[in-house]
Amino acid sequence: MTGTPSMWERIRRVAASDRISGLIMLGFALAGLVLANLPWTAHLFETISETQLAIPYTNIDLPLGHWAQDGLLTIFFLMVGLDLKQELTTGSLSNPKAAAVPMLCAVGGMLVPPILFLSVTALYSRFAPPGPGLEQIANGSVFSFSDIAQGWAVPTATDIAFSLAVLALFAKALPGSIRAFLMTLATVDDLLAIILIAVFFSSLNAWYWFLGIAVCAVVWALLVRMRRVPWIAVGCVGILAWVMMFEAGVHPTLAGVLVGLLTPSREMYGETSPRAERYHDKLQPFSSLLALPIFALFATGVHFDALTPALMVSPVVVGIVVALVVGKPVGIMITAWTATHIGGLSMPRGLRVRDLLPASCACGIGFTVSFLIASLAYTDAELSAEARFGVLMASLIAAAISGVLLHRQSQRYEAARALETGKERDHETPVERITTLSDGTQSATIEAFTPEQLAQIKARKLRERIRQRRHDDRT
Repeated sequence: MTGTPSMWERIRRVAASDRISGLIMLGFALAGLVLANLPWTAHLFETISETQLAIPYTNIDLPLGHWAQDGLLTIFFLMVGLDLKQELTTGSLSNPKAAAVPMLCAVGGMLVPPILFLSVTALYSRFAPPGPGLEQIANGSVFSFSDIAQGWAVPTATDIAFSLAVLALFAKALPGSIRAFLMTLATVDDLLAIILIAVFFSSLNAWYWFLGIAVCAVVWALLVRMRRVPWIAVGCVGILAWVMMFEAGVHPTLAGVLVGLLTPSREMYGETSPRAERYHDKLQPFSSLLALPIFALFATGVHFDALTPALMVSPVVVGIVVALVVGKPVGIMITAWTATHIGGLSMPRGLRVRDLLPASCACGIGFTVSFLIASLAYTDAELSAEARFGVLMASLIAAAISGVLLHRQSQRYEAARALETGKERDHETPVERITTLSDGTQSATIEAFTPEQLAQIKARKLRERIRQRRHDDRT
């Protein structure tokens, strides 16, 4: 008889649930939007968000809203780094041939959205008021097309937590290959988004800060490979790497990715699981239930002069919505079709290109990294606010569309599975033959199972046991 799980175990179970953690983050995002725009909470929310907090003896002095973005979000990026290291070493990305199609789909899914965003905003600048080359946002401010175009990278990223939450909510009967495909695609998407942030949204400072980053990286790699890891020293090195990144002009959250990639992802000293995997599991509650919700609260907590219909037809909002909701699935599906029909690559067993459409729609859920890029791409506060609002709207629309499509696809898989099971059982039913003897009595004989039928029965029972085990693991 097992004992009652501890409070920490319950928290870890909630954090490990894609469904629950995704809904919590969405709730905080909507709360931030509401609190920043209600008359009786807007001033208090803005005061808290703008409260400055400094690190002594450094140049780092940031408002709380930026600490949520640059500080707490580092925990999430550390999780991304640990995930990437595990996937590159022993996971789906360790076999490039098997991961080729989802990896290419991630690239295609990041190339098409910026093209659509620039196309939509270019149409606004040409045909919409106030005139050629100019665009008007919801509050009446006018910007040039080049100013609006700076947000091209906002709709490039997929939020892996939310997309998997939608999958968990609406696609219980789908084969594991679809979830694995989405996981691989979103992981590569995260890696590409990290590269985008490092290349396009960093303003490099003095070279000696990069020397300090390199020293921190070496020390971290040595410490986490010791038999007994000195956690106080590891924590200090991690914080120091974050400070060095900030001073170097690189977005400091990338310090989490760097140290995550330097963590061992294979068993050491007779351990039963890799350290990267264990650290990921231990950090998950802090990331899913603390860092990401607070970040979402402040990221969407932007004040608008008025939440009017004009906001919904703003060029920034419409461009991001079209780019994420349409561009993501179009880029993924075109790339998958090209890779398999022209490039000669193979889909995972049992999957066809058209089976990817519902999951590719879920990739239009931008959220976390898209919020971050929106705050980095636009220096103007109003443009940044509209971009984040566009990401929120696009993510909700993409989640709704993918939820409907995934639910229908799941029902089709469930019906096909039930039909297959019914046919197998009918085929397995022994045939009863009635014969009449010479004295008039009837004799009933039942044919014995053939070896093929016995093999089918065993295979069916094995599949049922596997399905039951997967169901138990999910619940």
